[in-house]
Amino acid sequence: MADNRDSRNAPPGIPRSDSGGVTGIEIAATGFSLLWLVLSGGYFLSFGGEGADGLRFVLTIMVIVLPVALVWVAATAARASRVMREESARLQSAIDAIRHAYITQAQSGSKDSSSAITKKLDEIAAAQRKTESALAMVSSTQAVAAQAAAQTPVAAATGSAAEGSDDQPTLSLGTPAEALSPPLAHEDFIRALNFPETADDREGFAALRRALKDRQAAQLIQAAQDVLTLLSQDGIYMDDLRPDMARPEIWRAFAEGARGRAIAALGGVRDRSSLALAAGRMKQDPIFRDAAHHFLRLFDKGVARFAPEASDAEIQHLADTRSSRAFMLLGRVAGTFD
Repeated sequence: MADNRDSRNAPPGIPRSDSGGVTGIEIAATGFSLLWLVLSGGYFLSFGGEGADGLRFVLTIMVIVLPVALVWVAATAARASRVMREESARLQSAIDAIRHAYITQAQSGSKDSSSAITKKLDEIAAAQRKTESALAMVSSTQAVAAQAAAQTPVAAATGSAAEGSDDQPTLSLGTPAEALSPPLAHEDFIRALNFPETADDREGFAALRRALKDRQAAQLIQAAQDVLTLLSQDGIYMDDLRPDMARPEIWRAFAEGARGRAIAALGGVRDRSSLALAAGRMKQDPIFRDAAHHFLRLFDKGVARFAPEASDAEIQHLADTRSSRAFMLLGRVAGTFD
């Protein structure tokens, strides 16, 4: 009764097992056993002879019982095999039902996942726009540098002609060209390290053009441009970072040569994903590692020249530039503040 109840309550689509009932295997085994017992028993009763000893009795029992036992062993094995096949079929049906339910649930939940996919596509599009902005900044900087380089020979030739016409004494051989130009203004230095905000930022491009005429500032700007471009390849943009700003006296201590824990407050970038990406790139990419260390060295020298003559407000403005944020990020990765 219990077996029949279980069969009636089986889930739809799963074969019902009738392993609890009598099958043809048991009927055949029973019929063969009865036939063998009748034939063998009749034979030994009719032709067994008289005065049977103990050994003859044991042989008689074995001849009668052993075939019957073997038949039932075979019947039991056949029944177990059939039950195993039925259970395997039931298990396969259950797996198919679960898979079908999972597919149905996934299809029904596709509408919910579409919003997540749309959000991810929007994030990718925003990152692409930032990459395009970074590339535009790089190309604009290179154009300004090329224009400044093209204007330098013309200015030198004009200056030579003017000197010759006025019969003024010329400078001795070996005098650097920087000695003829006025020192770079602090405001232009800060604007150049922050790079132009947009393609229409005329003041930013003008400051960048003036800064590129200064050899030391041009080297630092080029190094900063290289690391900002490399960082943008991993989706790291300085505008997304919100570092903790250090006090001007800590920047002055850094300019005077302090390192380690004394200037730890300069490493104000706390964005874990940006730090992890930059650290992984630093370990795996030798080009990125060389560019980062080159930038850190030049930034160190640039701050050392800038800080003694700058006011606290100018130091604060310098600390808020894109180049300074790159210094904070790469300095933490390189262990400058440890």
